[in-house]
Amino acid sequence: MAQPLRIEYGGAIYQVMARGNQGQPIFRDDEDRRRFLATLGEACAKAGWRIHAYVLMGGFNLK
Repeated sequence: MAQPLRIEYGGAIYQVMARGNQGQPIFRDDEDRRRFLATLGEACAKAGWRIHAYVLMGGFNLK
């Protein structure tokens, strides 16, 4: 079930994260990671967002 939409406040700082379904990796390889960062950069430029920090973690199997 999706989270309900949150109210956005001007000047606020938000933490955003994404996980793969059932613990699956989100990125297949470094090219996927580069493509994601390029797309994120485009979205930030269009929306006026600023990213203060980020982490692209590898796929860890903790089972």
